[in-house]
Amino acid sequence: MSIVSKVFRECVQAMRDGKLIEREGKNDKEFHFQNWFKSRLEDIGENFDEPGRNTYPDFRMVKQTEGYELKGLAYPGREADYDCNSQVPCGEHNGREVYYVFGRYPKDPDGNRYPVLDLVICHGSFLNADNTYVHKNRSFRGFGSYGDILVRDRKMYVAPTPFALAEGTAHRRTLIVPEGTQVDDDMVEIAELTRREVEQMVVAYQFDLRTNEINTTLVPNPNAGRDHVFKIYRLEGDPVEPVSLVERSREKAQATLALDAQEEDYDD
Repeated sequence: MSIVSKVFRECVQAMRDGKLIEREGKNDKEFHFQNWFKSRLEDIGENFDEPGRNTYPDFRMVKQTEGYELKGLAYPGREADYDCNSQVPCGEHNGREVYYVFGRYPKDPDGNRYPVLDLVICHGSFLNADNTYVHKNRSFRGFGSYGDILVRDRKMYVAPTPFALAEGTAHRRTLIVPEGTQVDDDMVEIAELTRREVEQMVVAYQFDLRTNEINTTLVPNPNAGRDHVFKIYRLEGDPVEPVSLVERSREKAQATLALDAQEEDYDD
């Protein structure tokens, strides 16, 4: 049985009790939210493998076949999407159910102790339903005037956050799980969301080193039109106003990606 509602409850209760994030200093830009969540797992007495820089998901539970991937976001700031580095979001990895923990915290706190402002724990399939894709980096040598420069194809993925996908999650504490997931009695169902798979999917891309243009190859999605149903919960005592899917979220995400690409070109 999943412990996700138990984990969610502990996080919400910690926020209610004012348990703060504690960073070691301003240079701690990565692990402060992760350490806060680690304390929540310790508080409920669940054993887990210690996270490492290249482990996925961050926290792999010992007794349960599930794991938790942490995504801390500064607020106000970027909230529509996030960088996945080398791992595409998914709902299952190496036989484990994967849950994503999104927490926002103040962008410019007045010290090294500050609150978690809002929280979403969602099953990875809410972000991406495909569990079959295996990420691999590739390279080739032969580029340049003398033919001895190595080119690395090191992919970066950018996925939408639940704050961008679901209206009503901002400034609240929300649990999103697939239909049929067993949760504890103090979880109050407030909505049901359905995500539908697209008609076509990208299976390849080509990059022209002369023009810096990239072209994708699309094929029919074998699961086109398939609905994935998710239940939305809040802990008893929290506000229960409904949550809904954001209209045109895909188009908005594409517009954000285009803006990000322009910024990257400018930075380079």
